[in-house]
Amino acid sequence: MHTKEKPHACEMCNKAFSQHGSLKRHLLTHTKEKPHTCEICNKAFSRKGTLKSHLLTHTNEKPHACEICNKAFSRQSSLRRHLLAHTDEKPHACEMCNKAFSRRGTLKQHFLTHMKEKPYACEICNKAFSDGSTLRGHLLTHTKEKPHACEICNKVFSRKGTLKSHLLTHTNEKPHACDICNKAFSDRSSLRKHLLTHTKEKPHACEICSKAFYQKGNLMSHLLTHTNEKPHACEICNKAFSDRSNLRKHLLTHTKEKPYACEICNKPFSVRSGLRKHLLTHTKEKLHLCEICNKAFSLQAPLRRHLLTHAEEKPHACEMCNKAFSEQGT
Repeated sequence: MHTKEKPHACEMCNKAFSQHGSLKRHLLTHTKEKPHTCEICNKAFSRKGTLKSHLLTHTNEKPHACEICNKAFSRQSSLRRHLLAHTDEKPHACEMCNKAFSRRGTLKQHFLTHMKEKPYACEICNKAFSDGSTLRGHLLTHTKEKPHACEICNKVFSRKGTLKSHLLTHTNEKPHACDICNKAFSDRSSLRKHLLTHTKEKPHACEICSKAFYQKGNLMSHLLTHTNEKPHACEICNKAFSDRSNLRKHLLTHTKEKPYACEICNKPFSVRSGLRKHLLTHTKEKLHLCEICNKAFSLQAPLRRHLLTHAEEKPHACEMCNKAFSEQGT
């Protein structure tokens, strides 16, 4: 052991070990044999030590505490991984792109993204994933199970990571900042979506009309406009919408709630987009330009009305005298 000699080699993969016991345990990874079974939940393990650690999850016993933040763990290996969060140490680097990780398991999962290999398939819908944890999270979309609840507002989530990101909304903590405009976000996924607004990249295209979107969720909502499907109904007036965000906006018309206030004049708005449009009246910024006469507008709607003057299109007719106008207000 002190000479670092490894005389015990695996005949299947040639991996060598210093002790015969380590080789025996390793062989179980090839045979997939799990001789150690938990008497409480029947979950099986290849190693006795892993079973012992698992038993602590039933007793909620966490004997391994972090000396820095006092967070406790049932396994020593979990504590070791946790300690890397304090040191920011990432000893496991990818040989293909040099991206570094604090855990070897995370590196293995990342490596599959280069190989485009997705060995974990969902038995319900056959969707495949590169790692087991993503598959487990996906399975909750079928069961609708949301086991992770926020202790502050009781909102529930299917994944622990989503709960962690949600908790930052209560603390107003935004640790993920954009390198281009310094706008900060509470979670990394929101930052990734935001970065697409700078690159103008819209990777999610509709197969029916070719309209492209920054986010996959927006594409999914858009697809419902082709099928006229409106699965999100208002419980007050039964009006239905194709996506949940429009339902949320609609609910504010019932509550008369206006949570978005202008920091300059304090005028409140029910939706964020209304506030954004209003802010342009203070900055006098006119981003929407007519390609025919170069006249500029602060909002897209006035530009659309203006374009009708060039087309001499008058879609708004008087019901009494049939005189037509390009704008409804006229």
